[in-house]
Parts: sequence; C-alpha cells; structure tokens
Amino acid sequence: MALLSAFALNALGTLAAFAQEAAPAAAAPAPALDAGNTAWMLTSTALVLMMTIPGLALFYGGMVRKKNVLATVMQSFAVTCLVTLLWFIVGYSLAFSTNGSEALNPYIGGLSKFFHRGITVSTLWAPGVANIPEFVFSMFQMTFAIITPALIAGAFAERMKFSALLLFMGLWLIFVYAPIAHWVWGGGFLGGAGVLDFAGGTVVHINAGVAGLMCALVLGKRQGYGQVNMAPHNLVLSVIGASLLWVGWFGFNAGSELAADGLAGAAMMNTQVATAGAALAWMFSEWIVAKKPSVLGIISGAVAGLVAVTPASGFVNPTGALVIGIVAGILCYFAAVKVKHMFGYDDSLDAFGVHGVGGIIGALLTGVFADAAINPLGANASVLTQIYGIVFTIIWTAIATLVILYVVKALVGLRPTQQEEVEGLDITLHGEVVQ
Repeated sequence: MALLSAFALNALGTLAAFAQEAAPAAAAPAPALDAGNTAWMLTSTALVLMMTIPGLALFYGGMVRKKNVLATVMQSFAVTCLVTLLWFIVGYSLAFSTNGSEALNPYIGGLSKFFHRGITVSTLWAPGVANIPEFVFSMFQMTFAIITPALIAGAFAERMKFSALLLFMGLWLIFVYAPIAHWVWGGGFLGGAGVLDFAGGTVVHINAGVAGLMCALVLGKRQGYGQVNMAPHNLVLSVIGASLLWVGWFGFNAGSELAADGLAGAAMMNTQVATAGAALAWMFSEWIVAKKPSVLGIISGAVAGLVAVTPASGFVNPTGALVIGIVAGILCYFAAVKVKHMFGYDDSLDAFGVHGVGGIIGALLTGVFADAAINPLGANASVLTQIYGIVFTIIWTAIATLVILYVVKALVGLRPTQQEEVEGLDITLHGEVVQ
C-alpha cells in the first residue's frame, strides 16, 4: 500500500511538472514610469532652458555696446519662442520620430510625430531603461534645440535685421539642427557609426560655431570694426549670464544620461572640473600674453570648458575632463583672440572661437580619454570615428547655412542700413533704448 501511495505521489508530481512546462510563460510586466528619473529630467529641462533665458541673453547682452543690448537679449528671447513652436510642430518628429528604435532612414526622421501626434501622458521614452514620459524627453530636447541657434547669434551680434534673424533661425532649425540631431541621437548614421556625443559637442556646439562663422563671413564686419571702441558695455551682466550658463549646464550634461544614476553624477563632476580648469587656463594664458587677467577672459574660458566637456561628460573620468578643460581654455583663447584677428573675420562674441573650436576639441579628445570604467561605450571610442563625425557636421552645417543665408538675403535682406547700424539696433529695430 505504501508503495502504491508513493507511486501515486510521484505520478502527480510528474504531471504537475509537465503542466507547468506546458503553461505559457507569464507576460513580462509593462515598463512603469520611473519617478526618480522623471523628477531629475523635469529639473534638467528647466536648468537647460535657463541657459538661454536668461543665461545666454545676459551673457551676450553684456558684451555688446549699450546701443545694441536690447536687440541682443531680444534675439535670445525671440529664438526661444520661435523654436518652441517649430520643435512642437515638426522639429521633434524630424529628429526623433523613431522613438530611439531603428531609424526610418539614416539621414532624417519622418513626420509620424507631427504636432506630437500619438504621444500621450502614458507614452514612455526608452521603456525598460529610462522610463520617462516622452513629453518630458521632447521638452528636454527642445531646450537643446533652443540654445543651439541662439548661440549662433553671438557671431553676428550688432548687425543682423530682426526679420532676417527670425527667418534664418526657423529655416536653420529645420534644415540643419533637426537632421544633425537625428544623425547622432535619433538613430542616424553618425550614431550608428559609433560617434560619441554625450550631450551635444557635434549636435550643438560644432553645429552652432560653424554656422556662426558662415554668418560672420557672409554679413561682413560691423560698421567701424577695428576703428571704433567696441568694448562690452556691462561685464557684470555677462558674469551673471556666464554663471547661469554654468549652473544650467549640469542639466545639459548630467541630464543627458536621462536617469538619476551614477553616470549622471560622473557627468556632473566632469562638467565642474573641466569648467574650472578651462577658466583658469584661459585666465593664465591671457595673463601671460596680455599681462592682465580679465573678467571677460575668465568667463569666456569657463564657457569654453563647458563646451569642450559636453561631448565627453558621460564617457571620461574626471582626470580626462580636467585635461580637456585645460586644453580647451588655452586653444580657445588663441582662437578667439589671435586667430580671429589673423584672418580678419568679425565673430562678434566669439561663437566660433569658443563653441566651434571648443566643440571640435571636446569631440576629438572624447576619442582619446573615453573610459570604459565610466561608460562601457567608451571601450569602442576612436579618434578616427570622432573625426568622421566632426567632418560630416562641419560640411553639412557650412553648406546648408550658406544656402539659407543667401535665401534670406534674397527675401528680406540681412543687414540694417549703415545709418541704422551706426545709430544702434535698439532704437532703429525695436524703438527702445536702455536708460
């Protein structure tokens, strides 16, 4: 009897095991929103928006002459409004319509998210990884799309018509920024080739810097350039602006991790170290060459460090970030102060000298100092791959920007009249003056 009971129990156990194997596997739970990541990304988005208004507006506004300060801050504010609507309508779809999966094509996204169609409060970006609302991701990327064209304005400060600015910035966002963002971050061919750009060395800074250089060359020099005093009218405003940029840049770099984790912390540390190193490197370079360390020099050096560490912030260790900052501070000083005068172009507020040159330095050195212990993707870093990304960005930005400039010139003209420029853009374009 006991033998029969044991046999029956064994048989039941075997049947139960077969039943478990035959049963379909339980469905994996759907990814849930990560509240911690979402809170960090909401914060980062606000920090990056602060970089343009008021950060960049004050930084640039303090460096121009008093008769152009309102026109200059107006540029940053108006670009913020214009790009917000263009990004919501079409820019986000062109850059990220594939939602991080396989690209529709390697060069541009589609129109599937035109007017943010199909995105709801339940739609997650990077489900299973970041688990943040797609609305938040789009807003975060919108702030990058805002500051990039706003940076260009530093190259042609004090000499572009406001109507030309609006038309140029709108076309540039659609035909230059959105495609390059797709190439690197949206599933395009540069990201697929292994180009490393954690937070915007190619997408933002090389892009804006090269576009700024094209604008400076096409518009020509300011009236009286090299003959009249064009010193900044209020460096206190510029210091406040640079400080806001520095603080906001933590959202820019650490936020690009899209998560509140250790890599975001590393990106934050790298940002701080590189910025301090670049500020001091620029200051000491100027001290040696010009015999005095200037306020404009140290804040320009800080911005150069912020720019250069941007592509590297999530790939290098803090020692690598320090080296990147020091190199950027020294080389951007000579680019802005010496090279510009050597070639004779009028890059008013050194958009190319700081952002273009700094972005190239950072992108190159990312390939040198990428550390797999910080980010496993660093194991595949290559200077040649970084050069590939830099060259494609420069070529497309330069050609497309030139085409857009000549289209705008044909439609509305680029510059105010000579008399309007001499009198100042505040009163002639906007009917207002600083008291």
